[in-house]
Parts: sequence; C-alpha cells; structure tokens
Amino acid sequence: MRDNTTPINVNVDYAPVNRMAYDITIILDNQPGQLATMGEVLGEAGINIEGMCGFLVEGKGEIHILVRNGSAARKALEKAGFDARNVRPVLVRDLENKPGTLGDAARRLADAGVNLTLLYLAADNHLVLGVDPGTDNWDKAKEAI
Repeated sequence: MRDNTTPINVNVDYAPVNRMAYDITIILDNQPGQLATMGEVLGEAGINIEGMCGFLVEGKGEIHILVRNGSAARKALEKAGFDARNVRPVLVRDLENKPGTLGDAARRLADAGVNLTLLYLAADNHLVLGVDPGTDNWDKAKEAI
C-alpha cells in the first residue's frame, strides 16, 4: 500500500475545478439502431461524447454519456424523442495509465469521506466521478484528487 501523503499523478488541466463536465443518463429501447440514432442526434447537434458506458436494466438500455454541455445535449436528445434524465455535474480527472492509480485515487476519496454516486472511465484514461454537489462531498472530492 502507498503512503497517502505522496501525490498521485493527476492532471487537472483536462478538467480544472472551475470547469464542469456533465453525465447524462439516457434510457434506450433494447433494439438495433437506438445507439446509432442517439450518436447521430448528438453529432448533428455538435455535441462530442467524451466518455460513455452502458448496460441493460430491466429490458432497457441505460447509457451514461460524458459531455461538456449537459443542457444542449439533453435538449437535442429530448427533441429527438429520447428519454434523457439525470443531467448532473461530474468531476473528471486524468489518471496515469499504470497499475494502482485507481486504487490511489479511490483511497484518497475514501480517506476524505467521499461517497461516490457514479464512476466510470472515459476516453484517454479520464476518471469520471459522480458525487452529490449539494453536500460537502463535492468539495472533499475536488480536494482529494
């Protein structure tokens, strides 16, 4: 185990504390073409998907996308008839691509008392963290990593 006083390699230039990124949950019908159409709609609206994960929940596709402009993405998706929900600010941090980096970051968050509500890895090893911005978890998470 690493000494928690040693800094981890976290590049905050990608998403400085004052820059927001947003996670949006989109519910898709579980049928061919839904993901393609969602991607086309966002592309036509000029929205870049910086990260994404998805899984099947009770027969529906639940997709999380990472975007810089949450309101514009939601508007485009809803205009096209998609069920876009839970647009929420997230912390995005660049992690060094080597064994143990996630453990180091997660330990720092745990030691700060931060309870995560969302976690996934986006493009270029960007760690996406969802915490409740209405609590001190938001500030603790920003300070911890």
